[in-house]
Amino acid sequence: MYKFIMLALLLVPISINSQTSNQKWFDTTLSHEERIDHLIKSMTLEEKTSQLLDVCPPIERLNIPEYNWWNEALHGVARNGRATVFPQAIAFGATFDEDLIYRVGTAISDEARAKYNEAIKINNRGRYAGLTFWSPNVNIFRDARWGRGQETYGEDPFLTSRIGVNFVKGLQGDHPEYMKAAACAKHYAVHSGPEELRHEFDAIVNKKDLFETYLPAFKALVQEAKVEGVMGAYNRTLGEPCTGSPYLLQDILRDQWGFKGYIVSDCGAISDFHKFHKVTKTPEESAALALINGTTINCGNVYKVLKSALEQKLITEKLIDKRLKESFLTRFKLGMFDPIGTNPYDQITSEVVNSEKHRALAREVAEKSVVLLKNKNNILPLKKDARTVYVLGPNASSEEVLLGNYYGLTGSSQTILDGIVNKVSVGTSINYKYGILPFRDNLNPIDWATGDAAKSDVTIAVMGISGLFEGEEGEALASTFKGDKKDLKLPENQINFIKKIRKKSKKPLVLVLTGGSPIAIPELHDLVDAVVFAWYPGEEGGNAVANILFGDVAPSGKLPITFPKSIDQLPAYDDYNMTGRTYKYMEKEPLYPFGFGLSYTTFTYKNLTIDRKYNVSVAVTNTGGYDAQEVVQLYISSPLAGKEDPIYDLKAFKRVQLKSGETKTISFNLSKETFNQFNQEGKEVLRKGDYTIYIGGSLPSQRSLDLGASKPVLTTFKVK
Repeated sequence: MYKFIMLALLLVPISINSQTSNQKWFDTTLSHEERIDHLIKSMTLEEKTSQLLDVCPPIERLNIPEYNWWNEALHGVARNGRATVFPQAIAFGATFDEDLIYRVGTAISDEARAKYNEAIKINNRGRYAGLTFWSPNVNIFRDARWGRGQETYGEDPFLTSRIGVNFVKGLQGDHPEYMKAAACAKHYAVHSGPEELRHEFDAIVNKKDLFETYLPAFKALVQEAKVEGVMGAYNRTLGEPCTGSPYLLQDILRDQWGFKGYIVSDCGAISDFHKFHKVTKTPEESAALALINGTTINCGNVYKVLKSALEQKLITEKLIDKRLKESFLTRFKLGMFDPIGTNPYDQITSEVVNSEKHRALAREVAEKSVVLLKNKNNILPLKKDARTVYVLGPNASSEEVLLGNYYGLTGSSQTILDGIVNKVSVGTSINYKYGILPFRDNLNPIDWATGDAAKSDVTIAVMGISGLFEGEEGEALASTFKGDKKDLKLPENQINFIKKIRKKSKKPLVLVLTGGSPIAIPELHDLVDAVVFAWYPGEEGGNAVANILFGDVAPSGKLPITFPKSIDQLPAYDDYNMTGRTYKYMEKEPLYPFGFGLSYTTFTYKNLTIDRKYNVSVAVTNTGGYDAQEVVQLYISSPLAGKEDPIYDLKAFKRVQLKSGETKTISFNLSKETFNQFNQEGKEVLRKGDYTIYIGGSLPSQRSLDLGASKPVLTTFKVK
């Protein structure tokens, strides 16, 4: 009895009565299911319904503390004070590194537990203080205009699956009884803009695209990573609101995939049923539609009418009990009803938060995500003892461009300017000017920047966009399209500024771009000597970019999304058909292809073989002068490639370290199912005829070769 009394004291400041020992939901000798059954039997109807909202009030007579479900951990514990700020999620995709992202997930959940343990001590149980994280976002970045595309891992479902699975495994931990933190796959499903229409939009999609493109990452997270939660999207899909869709939530998620966790609505999504989608007429009907079809937790207020819905016979109390049990299972697996000290994660202390180890990990992610898009005459890496260096641009000294969205806070951030200044010789004359306003022409026409820059040995122009320009509907304050982008161009004033620099000087000009989505710079690519894409690189982003620029680290990031030349190469934004989209179906030549990224060295691919057990091997040689890492990418093309099937289809990748002159044999263990394609009914089929296998360091397209990518090797293979 003593441990139960102590637990209650730790859980919530309430008076303890003689019935505490009879509260069997605190009895750790029973299974979670048994304990929850006892708890539910002891609850009144009002108490039950109160626990199906994202804000769960305390139930003092049952010693149940307040709990708030809403927390975020997109690229670090977010919106809850101090934490390590890792690079934005799109940069995770650019690393093509599964093990690295597993380590990131582990670090984030360590910090999450440490912060939770401290928050409980001061009775902080509000929003963003819990352990149920509504991350990751595994939607497909199908259109470069989507402001929230930065939250995803890119345009490819296989890459998204592999990065997402490892993030979830790291976040949730591997303890046989307890979860370290609960991940949540969002936004299910077929969700990627337009932001302005998300509350009323019907994403029409055919079965082939649904199962080939939009669902694979969710399936992988459910079946392989055992993700604890799934968040329904705001929009409708095939006429049904995602948070109330029997097809998505029951037929596919629960029945086909065997999902056992909780389902949460996106915030306010259930009220959209009657307000905007018009599929129901009243809040009671909306609540019933969501509850019946599987939504466990309502982020919002509609579930407050569940009692009224019950009185109208729209639902049953048995159904309420079922959903309540689903929600409590998550809280029990997190150890929230066990004595402090029982859970091994109770021992994680605050020293891990933004520790030197985690900052080093953030720097590693940033270094591996930076993509070198051009390097004329090997102008990079720069010499640290250059005589004069001039840094220009609003993003050089900006902490905003490090963050992206859904970020935590840190006192340790290093801007790109900080990194560059710390890297060069103390004898180097280095200067900086802001130069231009981020998104508009200068109000003051006097230019004291470009002339001075023209006199330096090298100019580094740090341009691009930030979370002010792209993001969720209410956060991108500089966006005229509620977070989305109306085009892909660099802001016109930045383009003109770069042109002005080049007009005044033919000396080396390095363009560093920040952003979470493709930025089209066809008019600048030929003007500048080097192009470095840094994403939103996190708190260590400045040091990482400087390490790349000055050669301490060779660039190895690869684009997880195609960079078109202009918006004219894209289908209509609200068209969810995959025809003409992503590297799989885009026939027009892009500015920069998916999977592309240069290094300071060169790689040669030879001796591609595949045996009858689908074991593939290839020899990769570092033929240049720098030790470096390469992302070896394996693509296939079916006999119907470019007709009914993708032109290319990423099926495997590995990151490998190679010393200068070193050769390694890289193996991929494929299976017959690797070669499956999707027919028009969304069923997996094996095509008759020869499949082509390509292996290289980029998409095996002519554009990749024109930009300097290694020549891929290929072979044909008949799958029987």
